[in-house]
Amino acid sequence: MANSRRAAAFAVAKWLATGEFASSLLPDCPDRAFVQDVVYTVMRRLRPLRRILGGFLAKWPKGELEALLYVGAAQILYMPDVPDFAAVNETVEAAKSCEGKSIPKVVNGVLRNLLRKRDEVDLGTELGTFPRAIADRWTARYGKDAAERLAAWHNQPAETFLAYKDGRFQALERGRKVTEVPGYADGGFVVQDPGTAVSISLLDPKTGERVLDACAAPGGKTAQIAWRGASVTACEVNPRRRARLAENLKRLGVAAEVASSFEEVSRRCALEGFLFDKILVDAPCSNTGVFRRRPDARWNWSVAKLKSLVALQAEILDAALPLLAPGGTLVYSTCSNEPEENGDQAAAFLARHKDLSMVASKEALPHECGHDGVFAAAFKRKI
Repeated sequence: MANSRRAAAFAVAKWLATGEFASSLLPDCPDRAFVQDVVYTVMRRLRPLRRILGGFLAKWPKGELEALLYVGAAQILYMPDVPDFAAVNETVEAAKSCEGKSIPKVVNGVLRNLLRKRDEVDLGTELGTFPRAIADRWTARYGKDAAERLAAWHNQPAETFLAYKDGRFQALERGRKVTEVPGYADGGFVVQDPGTAVSISLLDPKTGERVLDACAAPGGKTAQIAWRGASVTACEVNPRRRARLAENLKRLGVAAEVASSFEEVSRRCALEGFLFDKILVDAPCSNTGVFRRRPDARWNWSVAKLKSLVALQAEILDAALPLLAPGGTLVYSTCSNEPEENGDQAAAFLARHKDLSMVASKEALPHECGHDGVFAAAFKRKI
């Protein structure tokens, strides 16, 4: 297991240095599930870990030593299934591969001291693990108790769900690889949280309808739309994400058209003489509804980025609307629980376009619904 701690420390060190997406840092190794648990725990509990470890250090370390201390302390304080001796000994063993000869000694001393004084350590509140700007927003919006429950939800390991062609969602056994599940190679399911059902339900795609999935990667919602019999065009502007989209649709056996821009889609509509019966705009967002699944996202959040995303969402909505047929339905959705991206965005869209009416909207808070936090609103275009 020493290699697992080493892999976790390497991922944490790289994340601290570069801010890369957490999922891209995880190695493909036999202990990947354990490594992910350690890395994600560090990301979720970074604030208290830094505060607590600071009390055991005369000078704050950087690089490999900082990462190893986070990895060891995360196991001791937040991972009760890991025996104390393993948390310390295996993390020290991992430290022996570092260039600095004093690193194993420092790791051993700090972690053993932390073990001795663990009962005296103040872990703080669940809200205290989030950036202050987010904690303050949630407290003002939901109240202290509800905000604390929301934070606690996001600090737990996320379940992986499989969405099947018949509409079922099934939780994957912890530690089991998706590729080992019967039906994977045949495209019988896609990895999707039950929260995705909110937008798909409002869209209500039917056999024979033309549907545009406007922000389609990685393709899970595209598949769910196609499984209901609709003819789907999947649009994705990012080349890397578009390649992943095409790869996923191929595995799933979904015969969707893949486009790189609204301009490309518009040219095809003009050439073939049609508009879409329904459009799904599952827009880029701040991901506050999926902090449980994306533990690094809380550290990328800022008011400035939120404002930028709100502007981008409005731009996408306005660009997609001309592709909607009279009488058609457009569904706007996010995996956010921020009002600027949700209700406020929907109201502004409606105000800009007098030929629309909003027929339904729904928001789900994760600590109340038991799945990812989402928002969706359905608009009808007048005939």
